[in-house]
Amino acid sequence: MQGYDFKIKSLDEVAADKRRGGEVRTLLSPKTVGSTSGFMGVATLKPGEQINEHYHPYSEEFIYIVSGTITAQLDGISCELKTDQGLLIPIGTRHRLLNNAVQDAQLVFHLGPLAPRPDMGHVDTE
Repeated sequence: MQGYDFKIKSLDEVAADKRRGGEVRTLLSPKTVGSTSGFMGVATLKPGEQINEHYHPYSEEFIYIVSGTITAQLDGISCELKTDQGLLIPIGTRHRLLNNAVQDAQLVFHLGPLAPRPDMGHVDTE
């Protein structure tokens, strides 16, 4: 539409990141679309996979379970999340996401606000 600066990205346009476990695709971010307040993506965890423990010193993380079931470990406390449930992970909370089920799990995540620099936004703890 003229006068608007809409940005659309498809999953097949962004590379999968498997460094921290599972398959993470950051769809909308400062790098992919020039966002200024946060970023959003999709993660897929096969049975037995996990996203390793980490925390975000500047950002809240919002998670929505699209399909499957995951276990979220938040500062050592475990909770199960099922399809169509959401979770808010507060700033500074150590967390890991595990798929202990027999089917794939897919989730959408959003983080905001952005850290002052990308290298300051994510701290691995394992």
